Amino acid sequence: MVVCPSDICPVFVDLHRVVTPAGLKEGRKRSCIRSYAIYEKEDEELEEWEEEEETDPVIGDGGDGGGIVLRDVSWGERALTVAREVLSEHFGEDIALYAFKVSPKGYVYVRLDKVTTKYGCPDIEEIESFNNIYMERLDELVAKGEIPIDLALEVSSPGAERLLKVPEDLNRFKEMAMWVQYLDLAEDGTIKNIYEKEKEGIFVLERIELETKHCIWKLADVKENRALAGKGRPLSRKQKDWRLHVPFDAIKRVMLYLDSRH
Repeated sequence: MVVCPSDICPVFVDLHRVVTPAGLKEGRKRSCIRSYAIYEKEDEELEEWEEEEETDPVIGDGGDGGGIVLRDVSWGERALTVAREVLSEHFGEDIALYAFKVSPKGYVYVRLDKVTTKYGCPDIEEIESFNNIYMERLDELVAKGEIPIDLALEVSSPGAERLLKVPEDLNRFKEMAMWVQYLDLAEDGTIKNIYEKEKEGIFVLERIELETKHCIWKLADVKENRALAGKGRPLSRKQKDWRLHVPFDAIKRVMLYLDSRH
């Protein structure tokens, strides 16, 4: 379980990962900090936690890109249904399921999004509460034979690498600086520079034009942009007045800009 205390939530520090195996007999459950799920079975060595693959996030990948990934696992839909039931019954509309992923080896990865807070980070107590309730429900399913294997669970919150959907997620974080990767297009929709197809910058959303399917961005008042005006100087008037018009489909990736020093 990746915990994110409220006082450091803005920088999404990955403190500890506590993973708890489900479906084991009473007295044999353990949890372990950071990278391993330890569960004790007779005459068996401790099993190593299955780490998620380190890949660039993609919308809908079940990780930093959010979404649901069941991988054709037979019990995945049942586990997903129970996760949604736990949120609905115990957390109301405060906390939503940001990402859910299962693996054939019996690992369940859950990321919770607190939609009523600035950064979407549940506090420790909320993550622990969900972890405990959901684990009990998974235990019950294993005991009934609805899930055929022991499970290990990791519960976390979306980190700094979470991808934002365009345009759905943008208004929620409208007041925050965002890192935006986009195609540099001419007015006719063609790429301006074939050798520099993609550009990136740190912007604040000014508005969304649904009719034309465009986003209008302005430069964020952060150190990277201020440096363009000269060391130690604020944004210039020209920088403040500058706007970037980008079609939805030309935006390749958007993430929150999280730097406590800006």
